[in-house]
Amino acid sequence: MNTTPHTTPPARTMRAIVQDRYGTGETWQLTDIDQPEIEPHEVLVHVHAAGLDRGTWHNMTGRPYLMRLMGFGLRAPKSRVPGLAVAGTVVAIGANVTRFSVGDEVFGVSRGAFAEYAAAREDKLAPKPPSLTFEQAAAVPISATTALQGLRLGRIEAGQQVLILGASGGVGSYAVQLAKSFGAEVTGVCSAAKADLVRSLGADHTIDYATDDATDGSRRYDLILDIAGNTPLRRLRRALNPKGSLVIVGGESKGNITGGFGRSLRAPLVSLIVSQRLAMLASKEHYADLVPLTELIEAGKLTPSIDATYPLDEAPDAMRQLEAGTVRGKVCISVQ
Repeated sequence: MNTTPHTTPPARTMRAIVQDRYGTGETWQLTDIDQPEIEPHEVLVHVHAAGLDRGTWHNMTGRPYLMRLMGFGLRAPKSRVPGLAVAGTVVAIGANVTRFSVGDEVFGVSRGAFAEYAAAREDKLAPKPPSLTFEQAAAVPISATTALQGLRLGRIEAGQQVLILGASGGVGSYAVQLAKSFGAEVTGVCSAAKADLVRSLGADHTIDYATDDATDGSRRYDLILDIAGNTPLRRLRRALNPKGSLVIVGGESKGNITGGFGRSLRAPLVSLIVSQRLAMLASKEHYADLVPLTELIEAGKLTPSIDATYPLDEAPDAMRQLEAGTVRGKVCISVQ
């Protein structure tokens, strides 16, 4: 049990990216604000690096609008400081914290990771994998746990034929590696320019979405993981074995009201009347998933694929790269 006394540094300011209205990366401003106060079950992390993910884009734009009704803030983000995935050093602990001490190197999910300091619940953090840099560690928490939970929801087994749509992105780059670690034969859908990356991650086959239709029914799969796609359910089912599983991870479309979530919500309903299993992933953030990921990382079976790292003051540029769709794997923000 952690016997380190509760300690909180004197109130100080810190550099942070802040956002006071929904919009583009231009709404992100680097400024000085007060360090966050921690709750009894939280720790204060001196942030060394933060990961950028698609969820941060949704929080920045406030789209789809359904998010605003779900409690993310009606006119502006509920949290002024963006960023979720974090890696850093614990500098203070709450009174009820038992798993960490001051000085521990950690990674996981925090509130407001795009800052010099961030508060995080202890049940959303784990010890940083020793073999990773802080930048590499920050690339893991959101994307890798989402991939792991998606594959588990799809009931992945050794020997299965697995199709991953969006295989070159943040979640996809981990999904390919994790599916291989489960013993599956993996086909990754991506652009031709990113096929070499997907193959290097372990994919047995790649399909260029610009020239070939992975859902034309010419080949069927035991499990399809659709990451940030907009392929209609009827086409996805066409590529699925009669008893196969489809897991929808997020979704992107031009609709501002529900975005790709409409398709995700329909999938479980369709699943009630067909032999195939169609599910939407509602990912959860907990250190219990970071532990097996750390084991795979230390065993050399899982490696963060980082396309670029930006300093904190260039966070808007990092977001622009993500929006452009040119990212191969992950983009990170270096803070300290």
